Amino acid sequence: MHRTTDEGERVTVRTDRVEVADGTFDLPVWLPADGHGPGLVLIQEIFGLDGYLRSVAADLAELGYVVVVPDLFWRIQRNWSSGHDEAGLNASLEVSGKFDPALGEADVLAALRHLRGLPEVRGGAGVFGFCLGGSLAFAAAAHGDPDVAVSFYGSTVPEQIALLDEITCPIQFHFGGQDPYIPADSVRRVEAAVAGHPGAEIHVQEEAGHAFHNHVAPMFHHPEAAATAWRLTTAFLRRQLPA
Repeated sequence: MHRTTDEGERVTVRTDRVEVADGTFDLPVWLPADGHGPGLVLIQEIFGLDGYLRSVAADLAELGYVVVVPDLFWRIQRNWSSGHDEAGLNASLEVSGKFDPALGEADVLAALRHLRGLPEVRGGAGVFGFCLGGSLAFAAAAHGDPDVAVSFYGSTVPEQIALLDEITCPIQFHFGGQDPYIPADSVRRVEAAVAGHPGAEIHVQEEAGHAFHNHVAPMFHHPEAAATAWRLTTAFLRRQLPA
């Protein structure tokens, strides 16, 4: 285990390790200033644990959460991180093409169990993911027992929306109305399911495309949509998993 500081000395970071049936993966841990709080498993995009995801983890820790980020691509290439230009996108697509979603979901649930067992975690624990992580957060909410879930533009959510019936925790979905990877009719399918599911809510930033919250990816980032979605997300977390 090692301790460092991250994001300009804002929060303390260490790396735990989690053992699963076929090996062990790294689990960086961000601690809030007072050293304890509710927990969140933050789940990566295909770009891995890059500067963007580290900044989100630090932001959530500043809000009072203990944040862990499982290394989901450890079976393919440990501690994967890529750039956000076309070359980085293509490299990440190649790595993610070898990814087994079922094993990834199992790793997320193992990270959630580890998080719940940490002495610093008080007041429950949830899952929170972007893109690939948004799909996994949704699946983990259906098959695990998080106290809350947040899913940003998970591409497999619409086709698996029947899983919503298995989710008992509060869950919040975010999509972009101009997302070329998730058609508008697919988003409407999620909206219809959410309308009939207590504890679920959905927010669509109509002017934004895919991965609009990723501020280090110029090809995706939409500042106004990102700011609006983040306000909605933090308000949701304050209601459902207060730090």
